[in-house]
Amino acid sequence: MKSNEQKTPVQEIRFYDHMEDSLLKFAVIISKSNDKWVYCKHRERDTYEIPGGHREDGETILETARRELWEETGAVHYAMTPVCAYAVVRKAINGQDTESCGMLYYAEITEFTQELHSEIERIELFKIPPAAQTYPQIQPALLKEAARRGFC
Repeated sequence: MKSNEQKTPVQEIRFYDHMEDSLLKFAVIISKSNDKWVYCKHRERDTYEIPGGHREDGETILETARRELWEETGAVHYAMTPVCAYAVVRKAINGQDTESCGMLYYAEITEFTQELHSEIERIELFKIPPAAQTYPQIQPALLKEAARRGFC
């Protein structure tokens, strides 16, 4: 998701109520704390991103979401709920569509640790989502879908 994200334009984002677990490669966690959006600032970028990342071998997708939320935000107390599965569709060089599938969660964070355990430089809380987003073709669509489904 991260390395070729900005090189190959997103063609479409598809949302699913259910998806085969083996197809879910990453988890993204839309988060709020004290009624503010939680965004991460990566050490190597000038933009903000929603917490999330790739699934590691042997993890369930929920374990991925919990690990990524802790690593990227330092969240230690939170309530997390699955929102939906989704696929980012891209047109490959050969003209074939490729889908990269993940699980979208929503979390209300009530307590953070002071130390981050990842490539994230810091977290910031926003009243409205920031304009400078790392994945501007994807993140706003995820927020919109979560809101449509009654989250956030």
